[in-house]
Amino acid sequence: MTGPSLLRIRTLEKADLPTVIGWARAERFAPGIGDVAIYRHTDRQGLWVGCLGGRPIGCIAGVRYNAAYGFIGLFLVEPEQRGQGYGRQLWAQALDHLSDLACIGIEAAPDRVADYAGWGFEAASPTRRWQRVGAAGDDTCLEGLPEGLALIEGEAIPQQAVQAYDAMREPSPRPHFLADWLGHPAGTVLALLDANGACHGFGRIRPCLLQPGEGWRIGPLLADSPALAQLLITALLQRHPGVVLMDAPGANPQADPLLQQLGFVVVGETLRMYRGTAPTVSLRDVYGLACLELG
Repeated sequence: MTGPSLLRIRTLEKADLPTVIGWARAERFAPGIGDVAIYRHTDRQGLWVGCLGGRPIGCIAGVRYNAAYGFIGLFLVEPEQRGQGYGRQLWAQALDHLSDLACIGIEAAPDRVADYAGWGFEAASPTRRWQRVGAAGDDTCLEGLPEGLALIEGEAIPQQAVQAYDAMREPSPRPHFLADWLGHPAGTVLALLDANGACHGFGRIRPCLLQPGEGWRIGPLLADSPALAQLLITALLQRHPGVVLMDAPGANPQADPLLQQLGFVVVGETLRMYRGTAPTVSLRDVYGLACLELG
């Protein structure tokens, strides 16, 4: 006997990480090194795998950033197990976990928009995935720093300043997630600070798994202006040449022209959707999302 009634859903465990990362890589999600472990740490009750006979065949994340906002992502079922209702059960698990929140976000593939609309999600803005292939010493020119700003790297960056900057520009404050994300040793984190220690932009680049091969993903990347965003992106590109991906929110009309100017090309698109009271904060300073799996 087979069917969705046989699916057992349990919390994702550390031993599941290689399997889930492999699924994400096969679906061209381009997971970053360490990403899934950080999702798990952000909300230990918010990641699940669905198992048949003890073997994982699918997964989903329904992660709470705080008491008001959550995000659903990393929604995958093995190709040979699709069409049998297992995905619907995983989906119901994530929705139930976040049911008391004022807002739930998701990044929808174009062919799934109608499905999510049926669950009460409404379209907000497109998200485009941009790609650039560069080499060490290419023609990406790093402009000089504006007077009064310093480019700070890694552990020298004051976390409190970055947290305060991010909290004013994202749909919901995310201090726990951001501390893990920016503190992860893979890749590079840069921030622009003034003489008073206030942040005017920051970004992270991290290694990711492509299909095939490996590359880099930039995100999050926030800045006061396109010029400062360009400075941060260029500095990150110079430190890590190769295939670089960046997911830009359509809610920032300045992001796409800037990335095109820097030699990126569009390789994919999703649609940001919300259920509940959509965030009112402007994303005009957000040039790159941390990850599509957690918004």
